[in-house]
Amino acid sequence: YMKGAQAAADVINKAGGVNGEKIVLVAGDDACEPKQAVAVANRLVDQDKVIGVVGHFCSSNTIPASEVYDEAGVIAITPGSTNPAVTERGLSAMFRMCGRDDQQGIVAGDYIVDVLKGKKVVVLHDKDTYGQGLADATKAQLEKRGVKAVLYEGLTRGEKDFSAVVTKIRAAGADVVYFGGLHPEAGPLVRQLREQGLKDVKFMSDDGIVTDELVTTAGGAQYVDGVYMTFGADPRLLPDSKAVVDAFRAQGVEPEGYTLYAYASVQALAAGFNGAKSNKGEDAAKWLKANPVQTVMGKKEWDAKGDLKVSDYVVYQWDKDGKYHQLEKQK
Repeated sequence: YMKGAQAAADVINKAGGVNGEKIVLVAGDDACEPKQAVAVANRLVDQDKVIGVVGHFCSSNTIPASEVYDEAGVIAITPGSTNPAVTERGLSAMFRMCGRDDQQGIVAGDYIVDVLKGKKVVVLHDKDTYGQGLADATKAQLEKRGVKAVLYEGLTRGEKDFSAVVTKIRAAGADVVYFGGLHPEAGPLVRQLREQGLKDVKFMSDDGIVTDELVTTAGGAQYVDGVYMTFGADPRLLPDSKAVVDAFRAQGVEPEGYTLYAYASVQALAAGFNGAKSNKGEDAAKWLKANPVQTVMGKKEWDAKGDLKVSDYVVYQWDKDGKYHQLEKQK
C-alpha cells in the first residue's frame, strides 16, 4: 500500500500537487482489528487533520472507520475492501478502487462449476466480515448453478492447526475446497490438505491471498502450486500502467498485489480535489461521482454509492515457483 501511495504522491507533487499544495502522506496501521481501526481513524482526523484517506484494507475495519471519516467530512477510497456493506450504508464520500464480493462470488462460483467441474464442494470461511461475506456469495452462486456445498464451516482466525476440518473434508469426499479469508489461514490450510494426502482436491480462494506471503504461511511454493484465486485483472498488464511498473522495477520493487490499487487511489483523490478546486471531502466526492479519472489502472468511474461502474474479476493460479498468473478469461 504505502509504496504505491508514496510513488503516486511523488509524481503528483512534481506536477503541482493538490490545488497548489504538496501531498503529505500520514501512515496508520489498524492490524486488521476493528477497534484499532477506529482509533487510527480518530487520530488521522483529530491530530493529523487529513483531508483524504486511502484505506482501510480489511472490510471489518473499513466499515467502522468510514463512519469516523464521514462525520468529519473526510473522503476515503479503499483499495481492497470488497464487502458490499462498505458502500451500502449511504455514506456520501466512501469509494472503492476494487470490486465487490457479490461480483467476486459469482466469478468464483461459476469457475468452480464450469472449469473445475466441482460436484462436491466444501465452502470454508474465517468468520470475518470479508471472508464469510465472500464464502456466502460464492455458496449462493454455486446453489444457483445447482451445486450444494457438502460442508460449510467457519475457521478461527489465528488458528494454525486445521487437522479437524481436513478430516471432515476427506470424509465429505470433496473435489473442490473454497476458502473465504486471508493468507495467514489459507497457507496452513492448503499445506495440511496436501500433507494429509488430499493432493487432488482443488483449492480456490479470493483476493485476500493475493500476496507473496501466502508462500511463507504455507511453508513453501510446493504447497501453493495449483491454488486458484479471484482478483481484479492484473493491472501490471495494462498499457496505462507500463511507465509506473517500469519505474517500480527499476528500483527493484515488483508492484504486485495491491500496490497499483493504492497508487490509483491516490490519483483519484488528487483528481477529485483538483477537479472540484476544493480541499473539502464532500466536494471531491461529488466531482468523482460525476467525472471519470484516468489512473494507472485505466479509466475509472464511480456510481452514486461510490462503487466502480465496471468490475473486472478474473481467476489466477499459483505455480510451483510461488508466483501467480492470470488465467485466460472463460468465454
